[in-house]
Order: sequence, then structure tokens, then C-alpha cells
Amino acid sequence: MKATVSRHAHFNAAHRLHIRDWSDKKNQEFFGLCNNNNFHGHNYELIVSIKGEIDPITGYVYDMKELSNIIKTKVEKRLDHKNLNLDVPAFKNLNPSAENIAMVIYNWLKPHFSSGIDLKIRLYETPRNYVDFGDD
Repeated sequence: MKATVSRHAHFNAAHRLHIRDWSDKKNQEFFGLCNNNNFHGHNYELIVSIKGEIDPITGYVYDMKELSNIIKTKVEKRLDHKNLNLDVPAFKNLNPSAENIAMVIYNWLKPHFSSGIDLKIRLYETPRNYVDFGDD
């Protein structure tokens, strides 16, 4: 039988949504306040879920302490209190939308799990806006 376990984390980061190939006017019209020249910030909430077989000996799908450590080192240290556009190399040429942030987090985390583990990232940009990205 498979089960899904999840770990909640958070980070604070600033970003600006902007497409270099577009005019300033088009960027402003499309992204609105999210295109602020001086950036803007979010208190992101992150839920990392992994789905896999329950180990018959430990009763775990995955050690939650280890999952917590992976999230801290691979996500929180890279993103917390950063300007995503300026401080995070993954966004040098990638617009830091919630969708792209979730995808980058997935790509950072996926190599740390065996092939039998499904990974899903849920990223809340605001309490009412979130993105799901990953294996289904």
C-alpha cells in the first residue's frame, strides 16, 4: 500500500515578474503590481508531499526528520530572505512566477528520493493563490 506524507515549510522572498523581451508597458499591463521595478515580497508557504510504499519494518514512507533537513538545505537556505531575480541563479533567465518557483523546488528535491517515491510541491504565494507541481 502507498501513503502520502507531507512536510510544511515557509520562506520569505522578493521578486519581480518581468519578461525581458517585452516592453515596459506590456510588462506593466500584463503583470500589474507584480512588475514593480523595486520588487515585492511574499511569505511563501511550502508543502512537500512524498508518496510511496510504507516500509513494513519502520512503518514510514520516509523519515520526516530527513525530509525536513532536505527542505532546509535545498530550499529554505537558497530562497529565504532572497531577491529571487537577483540572488538565485535558477531565476537568472526564468521568470520567478509561483509556477516556476514550484518547478525549481521540485527539480532541487527530486534527486534526493528513490525512483519509487512520487514528489509533489504545493506552493502558496498568498493564502488564496497556490500552485501544485510534481508527480501525480
